[in-house]
This record gives sequence, structure tokens and C-alpha cells, in this order.
Amino acid sequence: MRTSLSRKTRLNWLIDAGLFLAALAAVVSGIYFLCFPDGYQGGRNPWYDARVVFYRATWSDIHTWGGVLMIAAVVIHLAIHVQWIKSMTRRLLTRHRPNPMSRGAKVNLGVNAAIAITFLLTAISGIYFLFAPSGNSRPTVLFSPTTWDLIHTWAGVAMIVAALVHFAVHWRWVTKVTVKFFASLIPQPESGRPTITAQ
Repeated sequence: MRTSLSRKTRLNWLIDAGLFLAALAAVVSGIYFLCFPDGYQGGRNPWYDARVVFYRATWSDIHTWGGVLMIAAVVIHLAIHVQWIKSMTRRLLTRHRPNPMSRGAKVNLGVNAAIAITFLLTAISGIYFLFAPSGNSRPTVLFSPTTWDLIHTWAGVAMIVAALVHFAVHWRWVTKVTVKFFASLIPQPESGRPTITAQ
């Protein structure tokens, strides 16, 4: 007898899968920009407009819209997990709590906090580049364009590292639910199947 997924878990998996694909597009395109610097640089840049599968303009579009989709997916992800966030925050701020956090819960909370902070920095700096004029005419908004670029780059790198740790911590859940998700697409008898609920 196969185990089905609850509606909440199915929705959670779909949002996470969309977030993963958007993040993959943003990360791969970001690696392109790290490896192939921008600008002709008076002929000093041998990798100017280098074509690696796509030209630079296409990679730029992939990076931009991958980032936009990531922001949208994260907003939905947070909306789904708002009760969990409230519960964990309440437990963290309560000094005399009857059920103290386990070590695993503290690690999970710390990793999630790292992802949230680095994602926020990456998203804000990305929005700056999305709306600020390109080239040397970019305005100074709180920081110089160079500082925004450094924030975007290194916050993005830190976010990738934190996301990989998050993925590793939840590996068993991811593989279990992924198998069940695709298995649930196959028509099955409606005879009292237990469900897996979202974490």
C-alpha cells in the first residue's frame, strides 16, 4: 500500500521545487558572471561577451528573472511557514519554556536565520541593480555601486553555502517526500491511505 501526501505537503513540495529551480538558474548565471568579468576594458578583457551556451545578455536575463522568481517563491514559502516561524520565535524568546529546543532544532533555526539574512541582502542588492541605470551612471543609494556589487556577490555566496547546509539537514525529508510526490501522480485505490504531513 503506497503512502499519499497531504495537500499541505504537496503544496510545500511544489513551492520548494520552484524555489530550487529559480535558485539554480540564478546560481549558474551568477557563476558565469564571476568567471567572466563585465566590460570590454579597452581590450584588456579577453573574456568580453564570452559565449558559454548563451551570450552575456541572455545570462543576464536568466539571472534577473531567476532572482525575481526566487523572491516570489520565498514570499509564498514564508506565508506557508508563518505559524512555524511564530512558534520557533516564541520558543526562542521565552526564558522559562517547558520544552527547551533540541540541538537539532537550534541548528535548523540558525541555518534558517543565516539563509534569511543572506537572502535579504542578496535580494535588496539585486533590486538595486534591477532598477538603477546601468553603466557609470548608477546612483549612490546608501552605498556605492561597487559596494552593492560586493554585497550582492558575497551575500549570494554565503546564501548558497547556508542553503546547501539546509538541504543536507532536510535530505531525508526531501528524498522521502519527492518519491511520494511522484508516486502520488499514479492513480491509486482510495482505501484508507496514511498521509505524510509537512515539517
